[in-house]
Amino acid sequence: MVRTQIQLTEEQAEKLREIAMENRESMASLIRRAIDQFILAGKRDRIDLYRQANSVVGKHKAKEDDISIDHDRYLDEDFKS
Repeated sequence: MVRTQIQLTEEQAEKLREIAMENRESMASLIRRAIDQFILAGKRDRIDLYRQANSVVGKHKAKEDDISIDHDRYLDEDFKS
């Protein structure tokens, strides 16, 4: 293992201590697991990303029929009000 040093906020450190005590696990172990999860979350494949994007297609209905064509005008109108 490689030794490293990090800085946590007081709140992060306190919460981490609580979780470590509840789980009878070291803070370092919790941090390593969190980093592993973070790394794995960043390795999503393209098919999964397309599947996620496709799951929201058609989920919401716009009031206007031409919103995909005239979206700049609608945004401009909304931001002016």
